[in-house]
Amino acid sequence: MRTADFYYDLPEELIAQDPLVDRSSSRLMHLDKKSGEIQHTDFKHIVHYLKPGDCLVINDTRVIPARLYGSKIGTDAGIEILLLKRKENNIWETLVKPGKKAKPGTKISFGDGLLIGEVLDIVEEGNRLIQFSYEGIFEEILDQLGEMPLPPYITHKLQDKERYQTVYAKNEGSAAAPTAGLHFTKELLQQIQDMGVNIAHVTLHVGLGTFRPVKVDDVEKHHMHSEFYVVEEEQAKLINDTKKNGGRVISVGTTSCRTLESATDENGMLQAKSGWTEIFIYPGYQFKMIDALITNFHLPESTLLMLVSALAGKDHIMAAYEEAVKERYRFFSFGDAMLIE
Repeated sequence: MRTADFYYDLPEELIAQDPLVDRSSSRLMHLDKKSGEIQHTDFKHIVHYLKPGDCLVINDTRVIPARLYGSKIGTDAGIEILLLKRKENNIWETLVKPGKKAKPGTKISFGDGLLIGEVLDIVEEGNRLIQFSYEGIFEEILDQLGEMPLPPYITHKLQDKERYQTVYAKNEGSAAAPTAGLHFTKELLQQIQDMGVNIAHVTLHVGLGTFRPVKVDDVEKHHMHSEFYVVEEEQAKLINDTKKNGGRVISVGTTSCRTLESATDENGMLQAKSGWTEIFIYPGYQFKMIDALITNFHLPESTLLMLVSALAGKDHIMAAYEEAVKERYRFFSFGDAMLIE
């Protein structure tokens, strides 16, 4: 299977640069994974496709303002840092630009010394381990100094940080938003619950690897980035009971999907557990837990496009994307949504 098989041509003007004023007013493409049949509607009408006894599984991770701008102490050279993973209390794995200015021993000042970082080591893919020192509470300082780590294809400045968070974001730790969830309002979620649909939550802290292009020609040779996830006991029971009672498990986003598929055993039972997952889902994968998926439109040749192709079939997905371009859907993080069932 070739990476080039997942290429499609996307006009740049279809990349959504700003979130809509009303989250649930985005468009929704419904794709029948068996027939490939497509319907067009608005996201708020997703209720028409849900049934009592179904279970929506949301990812309650919260994006941290992980982009920091500072200067190298002693030279005043500008340095940009992106926090990727907390390794220990004050030590983070980071992406640093420009990397050549961040050799081990380099000290960087942020916010006129409010936060100081020292480069400890260079690790995999050129990332830097940085130890931070400060007075007070790290999260409060980060909130004051940091910016939301918007994907590289979004060039507009975000006016309201909360628009890159889901309305149910709770557990801090992501470097990117689980964007399928951005379409839900609290009112829409309440309407769904009132219908008799259960809402379960899992946590997966989204890493920037989600935007990394696949650089190998052969899909199977791609190495997936690792992300930390948590499935709690009561949530696992809710999801397992849904299956047992004949309901459908509908994943909100590829991050919830990867969590569920990582934590489900060979007997189709979801385990309450936490850990790191490097699961790579591409055509040929046999899904163990999810029945349907709510998702955004993904980058050409991306692992996420491969994941949705595993669920609905590559031909159906590529035809749906062609239709989305023709119908001028909005693409990527702040774009429109697709329901595959």
